This record gives sequence, structure tokens and C-alpha cells, in this order.
Amino acid sequence: MRRIRLGALAALAGIWAASAGAAPGDVRVSTVASGLDHPWSLAFLPDGRTLVTERPGRIRVIGKNGKLTSITGVPKVYAASQGGLFDIVLHPQFARNRLVYLSYAAGTPGANYTRIARARLQGNALADLKVIFQVSPAKDTPVHFGGRMAFLGDGTLAMTTGDGFDYREQAQRLASGLGKIIRITDSGGVPASNPFVRTPGARPAIWSYGHRNPQGLAFDAVSGRLYAHEHGPQGGDEVNIIRRGGNYGWPVATHGLDYSGATISPYKRYKGMIDPIVIWVPSIAPSGLAVYRGAMFPEWQGDLLVGALAGQELRRVDLDSAGRVKGQESILPSLKQRIRDVRVAPDGAILVTIDDPDGKVLRLSR
Repeated sequence: MRRIRLGALAALAGIWAASAGAAPGDVRVSTVASGLDHPWSLAFLPDGRTLVTERPGRIRVIGKNGKLTSITGVPKVYAASQGGLFDIVLHPQFARNRLVYLSYAAGTPGANYTRIARARLQGNALADLKVIFQVSPAKDTPVHFGGRMAFLGDGTLAMTTGDGFDYREQAQRLASGLGKIIRITDSGGVPASNPFVRTPGARPAIWSYGHRNPQGLAFDAVSGRLYAHEHGPQGGDEVNIIRRGGNYGWPVATHGLDYSGATISPYKRYKGMIDPIVIWVPSIAPSGLAVYRGAMFPEWQGDLLVGALAGQELRRVDLDSAGRVKGQESILPSLKQRIRDVRVAPDGAILVTIDDPDGKVLRLSR
């Protein structure tokens, strides 16, 4: 086990801002599991074990002693470039119904999409697996799938979808499922309260739109807020508070440039579109998002924890009770590994996955 001293406060929209409250001291970092192939997501079972997805299409169980076992019955995934097996979340009544939800890339190089499947965990096997949602239209790019899921306070399920990279204009079109956050029931139906149910030509599952490639989604039961973050192009990564029917701007408004260096849009903000609460320029490539609610780091209550791929760090975004940003800090500035997911464990510890062919799950504790 090693200790890593908390780093200096990180930049918010290019400005170094002081974070309210004192740094919580040393953070212990230990390895929970290793030898994982691009671990993508974590879920905590009631018996103390942890589920972890691997992007090529496997689910492992991490035992209390760190031993890895495999889950059978995992659906076939389209594993290419950024595609593969993504998120895993438990039904809010998992202890009673044993239901788990998977998001993953499916299809072929010429026609692929993000799916949600529901299954029952029986021992170390998935049973009664059923696809309950599929993003439409299909795309022919192996990137920008989105794929983060979160159950909301009313028991509905939200998931992010990417714009497919080459189809960024689709993010503004309600007839397309690309570049959106969708909301469905736990069985895959469309809630009657979704904002575009009665809009002719619109996809009824859409909850918000104007997103690029959101790979962080977290619901805070205390405040009732749904947070999401998304990758910008060159610069312009964002954290947003998601509102019913909200338009989050992409690609009409962005702080980023195209990879060629060309201007995507002259607008950094646009009337009628919702501004982010955090902007990162240059990009940190955010992936994984959690709202901290736990006893181990009490001074972080209600703050956001953001993994970073390009930034190779874990960021804390310090929020006040109204969801306004007070500052940021880099919790693991010397880690220098790509963080794909971040979760708060039942005991208040923080677990992160390291995105690597020989990936790990790390535990941060006091």
C-alpha cells in the first residue's frame, strides 16, 4: 500500500480557483484487482463483492479476497476501437429481484449502435437476458457510443448516447437518438412524462439533447440533480446539470476546436441552450462520474468525482448546496494512469478503474 499526497487545486475553465474547505489529508491507494482488460465499469453487490465489466465483453466478480471469477451469459458485443461492453448498474431493488443492466456496443462495422440489456444475476451467470433499448439510427463509426447509465429517483433509467463522431449534427435533431440522454422505464418502456413524447417525429425516449460523447452520468438522491459530463473535441470538455428537455449546445456552441484546428462553431454559448457548470480547456477527457456521499471523506459531501483519461487523474469538483462550482482539485496528481470509471463504495471508499490492457481496480481510502 502507498500514500499519495493530495495535489494542488486544478484549473476551472482555465482559471486556478481556490476550493472551499481544507484538503482532507493523505489518501491511501491500494489495488483491489489487476489483470483486467480495459475495465470499464463497477457495481457493488450487497454481499460485499464487486462486479467489473471489461470492454472486450466480459464481466468479472471481484471477491472479498480480491480473487477474480467470471460471469457467464454475457451478450455478444461489437468490440472495436471504443466499442465493447460498457456500463453495469443494479436495479434499485436488486436484493429482491437480482436484476442487472448492461450497456454495450452491438452490430457490425457498417451498422452499430448502443444497446441496453437487462438480465437476472443467478450465481455467476446472467439469466433471462433481454435487450430493452437500442439507439437508432445505426452508425458506421466505432467511436462515440456514450453508454453511461444511472437510475433516477423515480426508478426510471437514464443512459447517455454519443454522436457517432461523424454525425455531430444529429445531436441537435430530435428524430435521431445520437448525442442524447435517454430515459426509459426499468423494463424498457417510454415514460409518459418524457419531454418529447408528443412531439411529431421526435424519439420519445429523449430526455436531453445536444451532447457529444457523454461518458459520465450520476444521479444525486440528496439534491435530486442529474449530472453528466462529456468529451469535447480539442478542448471544451463539459460538466452539466441535466434538465428535462434541455439542449446542451453541441455542435452549435462549444469551447473546443476540431482536430484539424478548424473552428467548429463561432459560438461558445447560444440563446436557448444550457451552459455547462465546468469547462476544461485543454481537454482532460473525462470518463466516469460519481457524486460523493459517504462517511470516509465527510468534507467532500455532495462534490463530484471525475475520472480523466488524457488527464490521467481523479478530479474533485467542489460544489455548494445549490450545485454551484466553488473550485477543483486533483486528488491523484502523481497517479499518471487513465481513469475510466469512479464509484463510491458502500463504506465511503472510492474505487476507480484503470483503462489499460493490463488494467486495475484501485481503492482510495483514509
